[in-house]
Amino acid sequence: MIGAFLALAWRCFDLQYFKSEHYVDACLRQQRSYQPQTPQRGVIVDCRGRILAASSKVLQVFAEPRLIEEPKAVSSELAEIIDMPAHEICRLITDSNNRGYVKIKADMGPNTRDIVLGRMPGTRRIHRGIGVESAWERRYPMDRLAAMVVGFTSSMESRGLAGIEYQYEEALRGSSQRNIFLADAARRPLRLKEHSGALADGAGIILTIDATIQQFARDELARQYESYEAESAVAIVAEPADGAILAMVSLPDFDPSQAGSTDANNLRNRSITDPFEPGSILKPIVAAVALEAEVVNTNEKIFCENGNYRGKGFGRIGEYRRGFGNLTLREILTNSSNIGMAKIGQRLGAKRLYEGLRLFGFGKLTGLDLPGEGEGFLRAPGQWTGYSVTRIPFGQEIMVTSIQLVQAFCILSNGGRLVRPHVVKAMVGPDGRIMRLGGAPPVGHVVKPEVANWVVRKALVSVVNEGTGKRAKLKQWQVFGKTGTANVARSDGPGYSDTDYVASFIAGAPAEDPAVVVLVSVRKPNRSLGRGYTGGVVSAPVAARILEKTLTYLRRQRR
Repeated sequence: MIGAFLALAWRCFDLQYFKSEHYVDACLRQQRSYQPQTPQRGVIVDCRGRILAASSKVLQVFAEPRLIEEPKAVSSELAEIIDMPAHEICRLITDSNNRGYVKIKADMGPNTRDIVLGRMPGTRRIHRGIGVESAWERRYPMDRLAAMVVGFTSSMESRGLAGIEYQYEEALRGSSQRNIFLADAARRPLRLKEHSGALADGAGIILTIDATIQQFARDELARQYESYEAESAVAIVAEPADGAILAMVSLPDFDPSQAGSTDANNLRNRSITDPFEPGSILKPIVAAVALEAEVVNTNEKIFCENGNYRGKGFGRIGEYRRGFGNLTLREILTNSSNIGMAKIGQRLGAKRLYEGLRLFGFGKLTGLDLPGEGEGFLRAPGQWTGYSVTRIPFGQEIMVTSIQLVQAFCILSNGGRLVRPHVVKAMVGPDGRIMRLGGAPPVGHVVKPEVANWVVRKALVSVVNEGTGKRAKLKQWQVFGKTGTANVARSDGPGYSDTDYVASFIAGAPAEDPAVVVLVSVRKPNRSLGRGYTGGVVSAPVAARILEKTLTYLRRQRR
């Protein structure tokens, strides 16, 4: 008797002091029911207020698997109502890792809800483990048009997984609230007890992207991408005054509403992630660095060795098609002379060339407000050789991203002022107040205005009027630009492929007061088609058409 009494006393003491929290929690779980209230995710619009991504209320059928003892029977009955195969419903219920919740199907109508819940005359509720709830569904009205910039969300939790959706997840998501109810033994809510958290909708984001210009760029790029059976292609349109991105296209692309079933390679925004050797498109930047350093002037002539330049420590350098004799700096750029640029690189030396390229943004992040940006590749001068100082000036031994090239040419086009590319114009709170503005005003000069203006208005205008960029000419506006054709490094060993190239062209207009800069880059156009593979042939016409449509759309005054 004494032993039994002591055991009973110990058990009471154990329950009261050691296990009290466990049983209190168990009691509360039985007596309480929780209902989350999710906020509306913020809208994403283009610079003119056109919707690129928004959330709308939908009704969706869900199941609580732990309450369903006969999933096959329940699935068969539900299948006829929601027009979904019974085996798919059964698989969702039985395979769910979350025994308390699994989504079955979204976007149901009110009549379907009433039938499932037994509210329609002559119907009964299917099963207490099947319910209908309202939820937010993310929609992308323009489909794949700006998918690389906007990104996408997860289907279950509507969390940003790419693009703006990911970069600004916290602001777009808002804050949720949980309603706590007293519940009966069947966990049916009886009355509201309290709230947890504060419900607040997400902020809206206004992009610098203009959907009309985005459509221009995508249509023109897609036509060329398909025509040349290319591996990939990018196009970027930017305002040089402040670095605002008006269009950003990367092909192949994807439909954000179907991102979960898309090839992962198609989800990558190649315009900011993929580095490549730029080739001759880098020459105007190096020319500006040389003019700023005063190692060359615009009047002197440089002997270009008639197309065959050899020397100790840097091997042999040739030209693309034919050799040249004495050329001015303008003529070197117009004719895209490798030898002329190599000699300019030798005059600059490793340190000044490296520092100049860094000032223009190469070898580091631009600070673009999108996730996944790459730095490219620019080795420190201590790792350079005689080959480096002669090859980098014409775009070898350096890897750049498309957005870095756009930033550099925006700097040249706006008179040498440093700008940061950006795609967010503003963030607006649910109450309509501006929470923050995107972008930043230009700060300081990378090169003197007279240097930048000469490169753009003299040399790069000459490239379009007389040189390798003739296919970019427009009747209405004076275009400036530069071609680039770079061999792709071999994947099966050292050296370059003899058949694979990156064909690029960067342009702007009007030359006297640049309004936009356009980059077009096509990777591995199919040479066997016999239609050419160089930047001047493949990419220059595309850039010209994008420029013409964009300037017309922006109602720029014609010359």
